[in-house]
Amino acid sequence: MKVAVLVGSKSDLEIAEKVRTRLTDLGVPCEVAVASAHRTPEKVDRMAQDPSTDVFIAMAGLSAALPGAIAARTVRPVIGVPLHRGLGLDSLLSVVQMPPGVPVAAVGLDAAENAALLATEILALKYPELRASLDRYRAKWREEAPPPARSGA
Repeated sequence: MKVAVLVGSKSDLEIAEKVRTRLTDLGVPCEVAVASAHRTPEKVDRMAQDPSTDVFIAMAGLSAALPGAIAARTVRPVIGVPLHRGLGLDSLLSVVQMPPGVPVAAVGLDAAENAALLATEILALKYPELRASLDRYRAKWREEAPPPARSGA
């Protein structure tokens, strides 16, 4: 069981660390790597073909081609995290508007931790022991959540 976390450039490694931290907390092994759909397509191809990877999380700004480049080369789930560069709209649209046959699940702008949770939920289908980790995470999240705002009347 492994999640591969790919970022388009070294400047995105800080966000990838959020994914690594959340996955580690949930008991999911992961590998973080820099791979560009434009500058190092051979590395993207090699990583997409790695049989030890169950789920991919790909993050990139601007054109955000990385999630699609991976999804076009594998039959395993790919989660795209659009990164907020400039307005962030280019990255968001690039991730959510893949051509037919290139499925990418998308989370919100810079939503790296949600990508880690989604990857863990996907893995829990094959590795049921992860369900307990997700249950613990959700219980803690509910405890720490602020109470709902009350409307005054």
